[in-house]
Amino acid sequence: MNPGPAATPFVDRRQVARRFARAAANYPAGDFLAREIDRRMAERLDYVRLTPQRILDLGCSRGGSFAALQARYPTARLHALDLVAPMLQGMAQEPAGWRRWLGRTAPGPVPVQADAQMLPFREASFDLIWSNLLLHWLDHPLPAFREAQRSLSSGGLFMFSTLGPDTLRELRAAFADGDAHTQRFTDMHDLGDMLLEAGFADPVVDMETITLTYDTLDALFADLRAAGSSCAMLARRQGVLTPRRLNEVRAAYDSLRKDGKLPATFEVVYGHAWKGEAKAVASRSAQGSDKVIRFMPREAR
Repeated sequence: MNPGPAATPFVDRRQVARRFARAAANYPAGDFLAREIDRRMAERLDYVRLTPQRILDLGCSRGGSFAALQARYPTARLHALDLVAPMLQGMAQEPAGWRRWLGRTAPGPVPVQADAQMLPFREASFDLIWSNLLLHWLDHPLPAFREAQRSLSSGGLFMFSTLGPDTLRELRAAFADGDAHTQRFTDMHDLGDMLLEAGFADPVVDMETITLTYDTLDALFADLRAAGSSCAMLARRQGVLTPRRLNEVRAAYDSLRKDGKLPATFEVVYGHAWKGEAKAVASRSAQGSDKVIRFMPREAR
């Protein structure tokens, strides 16, 4: 759980960048799940006492979170960070309402191309760091947690969502060959411990399951490609599947069909933690989630 800087990588970061660069032009047509998770994460801010003046959207893609963040915190200056240049470039072409809204009331977000594990900011640069569905594209969340903690001001909040180990379990079962066909997803309990290890106070994580349904496996594959979310593990199978193997996978997945539809499970993990002293958050912040866990230092357990 405590990887050093020389830890062996298992995510192909160049492949991550290529996939998202390819998806960037049409990303608003493929990010419907990310936007729904973003909306649910934003609801948790209803129960947080915070008036940030500087916000960092960590892994912002084309800026789907901007409108809600700026509407909630109209005086805050927003910084937008992503590893993929075409995503940042696409922000200027984004037709969604956030551009019109920002144009009337606030300066636009400051775009920054950088790695979440090596943030190019001074200590205490932000009061809120927001990250939607970034962490599973990293080798390990802990370096990003440490950078977020360093970059937050005292009393600042880090809020994130990511995907848990049950995500796309049906797809892994259909392949059943031991190869990597999805990202490796971190368990919520480990995420809570990592937040403590990174120096955060009062971390809370909760999870819920979202199940999408499809008529065909190819439709699921198309959605994953459109969202830039195809497997980018170094251990993934290289090359194109043979027609025979692909038909075997289709048949195995089809055995999971329910009410005429193929299920695709996404385990969504939400987390937040503070820099400095613990803050009180209403218990309703995780209303409707399957599990809620508040973490404490090991010596206090």
